[in-house]
Amino acid sequence: MTPGEEIEHLTDIPVLLDVELDKTTMTVREILAIDLGSVLKLTRSAGENIDILIDGTLVGSGEIVIMEDVMGIRVTDFKGLD
Repeated sequence: MTPGEEIEHLTDIPVLLDVELDKTTMTVREILAIDLGSVLKLTRSAGENIDILIDGTLVGSGEIVIMEDVMGIRVTDFKGLD
């Protein structure tokens, strides 16, 4: 039996999937100054991989892609079941 077959009965359980572009620390003053059109400086560079987390656990990485008028993530690394 494969690992996928062993957990088949769990496949419909919802989990929280986060795609994290970056994290930053801001003061309350800086947060209160955020308005429409504000630009928040991040530490990652354009083109860098972004993190994919499931319930807060890093499980992979990907890159932002634009498909017509929708933004998506192309998975470039994923620690799935082996």
